[in-house]
Amino acid sequence: MKKDIEIAQEAKITPIVKIAEKLGILPEDLELYGRYKAKIPLHFIDEEKIKQAKLILVTAITPTPAGEGKTTTSIGLAQALNHIGKKAIVVLREPSLGPVFGIKGGAAGGGYSQVIPMEDINLHFTGDMSAVEKAHNLLAALIDNNIQLKDGNLGIDPRTIEWKRVMDMNERALRDIVIGLGGTTEGVPRQSGFNITAASEVMATLCIARDLMDLKERLGNIFIGYTYSDKPVFARDLKAQGAMAALLKDAIKPNLVQTLEGTPAIIHGGPFANIAQGTNSIIATRTGLSLGDYVVTEAGFASELGAEKFFDIKSRYGNLRTNAVVIVATVRALKYHGGAKLSALQNEDNASLEKGFDNLDKHIENMKYFGFSPIVAINRFDSDTEAELELLTKHCKSQNVKVAINESWSRGGEGAVELATMVLESVTDCTDCFRPLYELSWSFEEKIETICKKMYGADHVEYTVKAKSQLDKIEKLGLGHLAVCIAKTQKSLSDDQNKRGRPRGFTIKIREVELSSGAGFIVPVAGTIMRMPGLPANPSAEKIDIDPDGKISGLF
Repeated sequence: MKKDIEIAQEAKITPIVKIAEKLGILPEDLELYGRYKAKIPLHFIDEEKIKQAKLILVTAITPTPAGEGKTTTSIGLAQALNHIGKKAIVVLREPSLGPVFGIKGGAAGGGYSQVIPMEDINLHFTGDMSAVEKAHNLLAALIDNNIQLKDGNLGIDPRTIEWKRVMDMNERALRDIVIGLGGTTEGVPRQSGFNITAASEVMATLCIARDLMDLKERLGNIFIGYTYSDKPVFARDLKAQGAMAALLKDAIKPNLVQTLEGTPAIIHGGPFANIAQGTNSIIATRTGLSLGDYVVTEAGFASELGAEKFFDIKSRYGNLRTNAVVIVATVRALKYHGGAKLSALQNEDNASLEKGFDNLDKHIENMKYFGFSPIVAINRFDSDTEAELELLTKHCKSQNVKVAINESWSRGGEGAVELATMVLESVTDCTDCFRPLYELSWSFEEKIETICKKMYGADHVEYTVKAKSQLDKIEKLGLGHLAVCIAKTQKSLSDDQNKRGRPRGFTIKIREVELSSGAGFIVPVAGTIMRMPGLPANPSAEKIDIDPDGKISGLF
């Protein structure tokens, strides 16, 4: 079969004004970025239409190095809904340049279920990532400028500053650095570093905000550190929020593109799912619900990370009501969770597949905690045998959940019609199923323990002395009502990335707690979380090229 980029480049792409017409948007209301991309003004958000539309969340089993195809399934499902006569929109996150040039490659779907123009979406797109980067680094510059000042100095203790700079690239050499060297006029020396832009709290805050003024207020609420007299310092104390919001005035607007079949696609925001909420912006989802009858969206990684945060953070703050949940599973990933080696996933292995069912069952259980009976979408690969598919299908039915084989990678929307039909049945059955996992009024420890025990399957939760002290400080700031966004590995249900399948009898260890007061949550950190990835031995960047006509190759 052709490569993803070859399929995308050969597709007949419709001018974006024509795609917008399907949604009732006139050309003069679009903010065009060329012929095939546009931004949608926020005034299209309509509360009454949001109440009538149906929201479908796509999540997955625990991800593996082999990949599960969650974005491909989301795009294929939206195409399939349109294929059977429904007015559907897919709403996704924006790719980060780090993974694009690193090990993962592009993030615009695959095969015949892609969003286009694929090259633009994977590269600079409409400049949102750059705007987030600039707003974040402006605050960093204001912090160091204030430390340098004699007049107007807030007395910030540099040792308490957690705010690093960001760039949208994998660059391990910048993880830990010393800044301010060179003399008294070059700043105050201190230890700092860089994170990748998708890990910025500005990104998380942008994706939680309801409008520009809400964004500005939230940016002002970003916690910076403490003074030498132990007083908290926020971005508003540096008068940073106005300029930061000004840099984000266009980035706050969602982006309209299309799928290979002309299904409208809104792509906006891209916070990490293991340290932030891991889903597109509230504004993008609400815009989709205002313009379409059915909205398909996804949450990063698996149900215990992306889906939990989608429900407990995004849905709560955005007043979103989900009507159906799809769990993406693959035969090869379940074999991996059953103990099979990566090198052997192409081989039929019913024994390993059966052992891997435990992982799928836990994610089904997780969605039931929120009130949903999920649909399992088996994302089919060429290596899957009929015996394996039959075994997996039979198991799903034994768990009393609907199951469909999804072939949207090879057949586009037509390959996901069975899944779309099941989604429509679930939407009808579930008009008001959602219930949160915890209440915001609970103590932080209650919230954390509930997530760890119910979502991860942990027996206990332990805290370091540092983590306990940080929780106490946040409580004393009057922020005990914030949501909880646990940071842990995406490679396991536990906090140990080496534990495949469904681990049991383990303890989650919270080593520190970060405050993301702008985004509206705390981040208890379990294990070691990478905020600035490095490039692999053979980065994807080495394969990307451009010819004299401007045609890009090597993206996948």
